[in-house]
Amino acid sequence: MVPFRSVGEEFNGRVQAIPSLGLGLSVDCYTPDLFDLMKTLSIADLKPAYLELFKSSAKTLEMVRRHFPDMPMAYHGEGLWITQPDFPDSPCLDEDVRETVRQLGTIQSYWLNHECATKQMAGYSFGTYLPPLYTVTSAGVTADNIALVQRTVDLTWEGGAEAPLFLLEMAPLTYFSAGTIGIPEFFRIVTDRVACGVVLDIGHLWTLYRYSAVRRKERLEQFVGRFLEAFPLERVVEIHVAGLAEHDAGRTGDNPEMLPAWIDAHAAPIPSVLWAMLEQVLVHPGLVNLRAVALEVDTKAIPLIVEEFQGTSRRFGEMIRGKMAQTVIPAGLKSRESQASLDSSAPTATERKQLLDDYDRYARTVSGLMEPTGPEWQATRADGAGLDRYRRDYLPNEILNWGGELAQMFPDVCRALAQRGIALDEFVAWWFRTPRPVEQSYDFFLLKVDRFVRFVGERAPAVRPLAEQEGTVLRRAYADANDPLQPAPMAELIR
Repeated sequence: MVPFRSVGEEFNGRVQAIPSLGLGLSVDCYTPDLFDLMKTLSIADLKPAYLELFKSSAKTLEMVRRHFPDMPMAYHGEGLWITQPDFPDSPCLDEDVRETVRQLGTIQSYWLNHECATKQMAGYSFGTYLPPLYTVTSAGVTADNIALVQRTVDLTWEGGAEAPLFLLEMAPLTYFSAGTIGIPEFFRIVTDRVACGVVLDIGHLWTLYRYSAVRRKERLEQFVGRFLEAFPLERVVEIHVAGLAEHDAGRTGDNPEMLPAWIDAHAAPIPSVLWAMLEQVLVHPGLVNLRAVALEVDTKAIPLIVEEFQGTSRRFGEMIRGKMAQTVIPAGLKSRESQASLDSSAPTATERKQLLDDYDRYARTVSGLMEPTGPEWQATRADGAGLDRYRRDYLPNEILNWGGELAQMFPDVCRALAQRGIALDEFVAWWFRTPRPVEQSYDFFLLKVDRFVRFVGERAPAVRPLAEQEGTVLRRAYADANDPLQPAPMAELIR
């Protein structure tokens, strides 16, 4: 008989199998070119302690592992929408989890990191992450969905070592959030229910401060200290640091609160305020299971990556190594449980159905189809500037420009539409006109191509053949772009 282990004991057993890695990079294999980046770092006599690779094609990950056989690697997943109540019923679930396990095995990853966020809910699709509804039921559903993924990974893992641990990353706020409990309490409920780890993103934490009313009541340092006391810090296995910047479409030029309207922006420089926050986190005694710190550098220019990695190594290298050498877990951290978790049981089918309705309202609210109603929107109704900014500036830009500008993707079609007096802005309203069943694994670029062709077919049927022709060209080019990179010979990479 297998002895019973509490959630905390199970986590402690799993995390002990993960070695202390150090300071590394969280990267996309394509942008910037990973092989160019590693060559440039080598020339500067710099070497990341590990690489966290974003979901890519299986062949590309195979090639990366082949060319860096001794590099410790981890995996940043995508498309497992564990915050959603209908996640277990997704028609793509089995395929998506199997592919995730294959990619984890290809790079021999220590963990599966996934944002506590979604890009699809209740039949509506988005290009960038939306945080969950921060409620007790939502936290319970998220925990149960994580447990489902972890069980599947455990059962199908053939890597020869401990199966990768699921890490839940705190999502950024893009101007707003919705819920009835605080984010630390949400994560405490999740970690009380499932033996997952946590990724604490310093920039995401800054956006929480910026886009909540707390910024008017206390200084950033006080907020971070209070947050860390309530957050399950003993579950933090990895820390991320990435750039912040104002979104081009949302810049206003005025700043009466003396806080910039920054959002998560990996191509941007890392502002000095995040380094101060990182130091405050690293010295906290509750951070007892840290295994790695990564700069998120996908889409960032290589010279800036080198500069920031070098500076981070000088300033925080010893501090990170010292923190990871800490192995004794203070007794007080072993049994901390949220009252909400103690008072709740697994979400029922009725609660999941209600949550699905709540997410339908969430999607229609953020897309401007309805005004915020219900207790989870109380704070937003009191200060709706963030939601207004998201709906007015961010979301239209996301649909029209994110992952490819429509005018560049479909140049001939867009000219034909303009001649008929059809504005591209109409596509945004069409996109959110009605929920559409999810029929395939999430890929925003392909989704955008397919939907624009359908939009053209409805609004200008005579132009549809042209749209289908340009769409075919785009799909072929996209497939070619996702073929494995052709790296420089290994001798050149390390020269």
